[in-house]
Amino acid sequence: MALTVEDLIARLGGAEAAAERLGVGTEALRKWRQARSLPARHWPALLAATGLDLTDLPGAFVRSDPMPQPNDPPAGATAALVLADGAVFWGRGFGAATADPAPVGEVCFNTGMTGYQETLTDPSYAGQIITFTFPHIGNVGANGEDVEATTIAARGLVLREDITAPANWRASEDLGDWLAARGVAGIAGVDTRALTLRIRDHGAPAGVLAYPRDGRFDLAALRDAARAWPGLEGMDLARTVTCPQSYEWDETVWAWGRGYGRQMAPRHHVVAVDYGAKRNILRELAAAGCRVTVVPGTSRAEDILRLRPDGVFLSNGPGDPAATAEYAVPAIEGVLAAGLPLFGICLGHQLLALALGGRTYKMARGHRGANQPVKDLRSGRVEITSQNHGFAVDPASLPDGVVVTHTSLFDGSNEGIALTGKKVFSVQYHPEASPGPSDSHYLFGRFAALMDR
Repeated sequence: MALTVEDLIARLGGAEAAAERLGVGTEALRKWRQARSLPARHWPALLAATGLDLTDLPGAFVRSDPMPQPNDPPAGATAALVLADGAVFWGRGFGAATADPAPVGEVCFNTGMTGYQETLTDPSYAGQIITFTFPHIGNVGANGEDVEATTIAARGLVLREDITAPANWRASEDLGDWLAARGVAGIAGVDTRALTLRIRDHGAPAGVLAYPRDGRFDLAALRDAARAWPGLEGMDLARTVTCPQSYEWDETVWAWGRGYGRQMAPRHHVVAVDYGAKRNILRELAAAGCRVTVVPGTSRAEDILRLRPDGVFLSNGPGDPAATAEYAVPAIEGVLAAGLPLFGICLGHQLLALALGGRTYKMARGHRGANQPVKDLRSGRVEITSQNHGFAVDPASLPDGVVVTHTSLFDGSNEGIALTGKKVFSVQYHPEASPGPSDSHYLFGRFAALMDR
């Protein structure tokens, strides 16, 4: 049997001695005790200091086939989240019962306290099962206005507590009923703190969320399904969420007392390339004085330029940018050659970087949630942002003439670029969201100003 974290700390001579011998702070020890496991990066030092074997460590999954678990759920459990390493999180199912096979995807976590309806309908979450770190989800309820797309792209959600009853004047239905009507399953009663720490320390795993109607589970089959899932690297998901044909957009942002407005006197015509565009991005473009024509993400440069835009916008979206780049980069290169103002967000930022000669990479955990600090390197200003991405631009790969404009204060990763001497820029985060609440809205004005000139 694996030793506990407390056992290991005792073997090292207590908390202070353990922190010194492993080269960490006492805060790290507190987090280990909380998670009941140690991050893999500290295993070598611990083994060297104690003479233990890897199988002695809590949280070390080294068996090709974990210890078998009974397929019968514990009392009260009606759903299970099964990870590729064999770990099983039992809980209570809600929403829609899962079909056979159950949905499989990358298990990630989101730190937002509100905006769960917007998160679930964000097309960028295609291929992912979302763990909400905030324990109380559902109190705002659901309504027909706070959606970013007509369908839910996420493959499921994981909660600590049961969905709370709606207690907001804008709510029109319960979140669980809203999910059930859209065929999406969830699981509550999970130790989301332990799951989040697991993702933080070991990366986002593949997992299967099973909520069967008959209450029967084949854990080995579910584990095998999670193991067989290829992961998001190399996966082009933009094709699955892009619009099937072009359409016009003139709705502007929501305002207290009047709801959404309409852009009746646009100054510019923008073509928005839809790789999984959020509606609120389109609203911000319209509010900035734009008539917006949305085109499919597979559109060619000649398709875009034929519409005679004043500027081109590259939207957010899911999946591996390197895979989407096969058809997106030639189109972006054509737009760049035409000299039009160009603005990209999230996946659009990554695709722009690839079109300019840069590279992207898969992050271990990604950035998902609100209150993420980003520094504008030109002004020195710090913005509190909303983010949702599992891939990032490698700033060291950017060629001459492409400058880094924004950086994350969490981990130093790239958050924005611009092309020197051109009306071209992009950001990794979501300026249309409002954690700041309006720290980043200036970017839409900047894009409009480029078209004014």
